[in-house]
This record gives sequence, structure tokens and C-alpha cells, in this order.
Amino acid sequence: MIIYAVADIHGRRDRIALIRSRILKHKPDVLVVAGDITNYIRPEPVIAELNDMPVPVLAIRGNSDLDRVEKLFKKYHNISSLHLKEVVFSDVTFTGVSGTISVPFGSLISFREKHIIDRLKLLVKRDTVLVVHPPPRGTMDEVFGRFHSGCRSLQKIVVNKQPRLLICGHIHERPGTLFVGETLVVNCSMGRKGAGILISLNKGMPPEAELI
Repeated sequence: MIIYAVADIHGRRDRIALIRSRILKHKPDVLVVAGDITNYIRPEPVIAELNDMPVPVLAIRGNSDLDRVEKLFKKYHNISSLHLKEVVFSDVTFTGVSGTISVPFGSLISFREKHIIDRLKLLVKRDTVLVVHPPPRGTMDEVFGRFHSGCRSLQKIVVNKQPRLLICGHIHERPGTLFVGETLVVNCSMGRKGAGILISLNKGMPPEAELI
């Protein structure tokens, strides 16, 4: 399976066009969007354009996506929300959680973080593809090149559960990939002129990823 992963579109039409062009060029099996799809206002036109992509779309909300974006996911047939649910696509199980709160040098999933993290833990297994908005603490999360600002609870899930793959964004300065044990952490932010990341999943093999 080839996953095309992006995050931090922020409602920009040029980024939507770039995503479409990369899909047509690389022909992935699925598009995964790790939050901050919209920019607080007028979210539906952006969601409608995602729905028109020529591959299935799996998505979560980020901190710039209002609650009604979740309802828009349900409205469009080609987009599946991963928020606290499992979606099986081509024998690969995806799950995720929406949202984050940006505070200086530390990100939380939400004000009800413990409740949500407890539910997420039950969904994460060794073969899971986990999609979240903030990175786990200490991995692909440096702000200004110095300060770690990821989510501590996600870091614990990665260490204890070792999902196959974690896809995130949020930290615009730090797109790239890094293994944490057997988990490949992919920050696919488009925030600094990036175009996302292609990820290859082959049975019995570690994930492979490249920035495009």
C-alpha cells in the first residue's frame, strides 16, 4: 500500500492543487490528512475539494478545524473520519484522534485529554496506523529548532504500544521521519512549502517514507 500523508493545509487552494497533482503523479492508494485542513472560516469548500480527490481520504481535525468539520466529513462520501474509530482499508487498520491545543512548548490533545487518551489506547495495536495532529513529545516536534512541543501522552502510547506507523503534523518547522523503536513517526506538515510524504507499507517489512 502507498499512503500519501499531508497535514497543515490551512485552507489554502494552492496546497489543495499541489495535493491533487502529487496524487496524479504518484498514484497512492489513499490520502491521509493529519489535521489543520481548514483555517477556522468557511471550511466546507476545502472539505468539498478533498472529497473530489481521485483516491479515498482518511482524516482527522487539527486545532484550526472547527467542530463542524467533523460533521462535514460525514456529509461527503469519499472522506472517512478516524477520530476514535477504526477504519480498515486494504487490510490495514487506521485509527486516530482529532484536535490539539497549542500552548508554549507543549501540546495537548484536548481539555479532556485523559478521557480521550484512555479511549485511544484501546484502539492502538502493533499493526495500527495511528493518525494524530501533534507529534509525540521529543520526536519531530522542535519549535525554532530548539524547543520540544509534542504531546507527552502520545509519546507514551508510541513507547508502550509501538504502532506500526504514526502520522502527524502541526509543527511546521519539522517535516520528516524518525523511528521510535519499531514505530515510524512521520511529520507530514505542508506548512513550510512541503508537499507531504509518501509512505510504503509492505507486509512483513518496516514502513518506508520519502518527502515529495
